[in-house]
Amino acid sequence: MRKGLQFLPELFVNRYIEWKRSTYQDNKNWYNKISKAQNPTTMVISCCDSRVHVTSIFGANTGEFFIHRNIANLIPPYNPNGDHHGTSAAIEYAVKSLKVSNIIVLGHSNCGGIHNGYKLCSNQYSAQNLIFVKKWLSILKPAYNKLPTDKSENEKINLLEKESIKVSLDHLIEFPFVNEVISSHKLFVHGLWHDIGAGNLETLDPNTMKFARI
Repeated sequence: MRKGLQFLPELFVNRYIEWKRSTYQDNKNWYNKISKAQNPTTMVISCCDSRVHVTSIFGANTGEFFIHRNIANLIPPYNPNGDHHGTSAAIEYAVKSLKVSNIIVLGHSNCGGIHNGYKLCSNQYSAQNLIFVKKWLSILKPAYNKLPTDKSENEKINLLEKESIKVSLDHLIEFPFVNEVISSHKLFVHGLWHDIGAGNLETLDPNTMKFARI
């Protein structure tokens, strides 16, 4: 047997059986229809955090969203010869192949990635053994540099959750193929922040560049 490979735990087997018996059977025709090809209208870039349930927040149907998750819902700068191609590749596919008309960058409250990114940028990072995480979170540096100096550390971390969304959107429109379709009014981008505990959703106002509750 392959090292580490095990049978699926019974909990997940039972959940699948129940899904196949109920949800799938009730929507069998829909699943058969979308099995031929996907045609999402929107890409969502969200955090890997298990508490962020994108499809639940928006009541989305299967096949409606093209979702890419990464730590702290970051978009790296456009750099074809650099690293971080997982997120860049997902954006490229969504825009060029799927031709989505909306891209949402969705941040959230109490984000561990943002917290650790703040510690990294302020030279307080202690988890030096997390090689890949450390390199990824370095993307936060431009957002960190925009934080006010007259706030407490906790306030700065909270602000970084939203400032990082703005910087990710700045990075997004640096992608030439993204900029092109935005200029032709075929693509729109959105910044959102979700308060998990309160269930609130805030949207980035394109005029004031401030977040306001929906």
